[in-house]
Amino acid sequence: NRQSAGIELVYTDENGIVEINKMHLHRDYVTDVISYYYHESDSVPVEGTIFCCAQRISEQAVENNVPQLQEFARVLIHGMLHLCGHVDAEPEQKSLMTQKEDEYLTRLRFL
Repeated sequence: NRQSAGIELVYTDENGIVEINKMHLHRDYVTDVISYYYHESDSVPVEGTIFCCAQRISEQAVENNVPQLQEFARVLIHGMLHLCGHVDAEPEQKSLMTQKEDEYLTRLRFL
């Protein structure tokens, strides 16, 4: 139920996502997605950038035995949930985000 002012989607390789991870989160490893939001308030439309590592997402599709397009959709949804303020630092939060991802994947007919 949030409006969007603009969401930029950037695909990069493993080296690129590691550099973004180092620069913004001070972490030195490959990840599938990093969301960088411009406003932290629910009172303004969502605006930010979602950085995705296409190679890692493709690998996860194989690991999870799911179609590649479905995994790309899941990661995009995950990034958008982060832009909307959802966090997944704790197991309970991660479980809630996975439920929300599944809900949206079902709405989009990926599941």
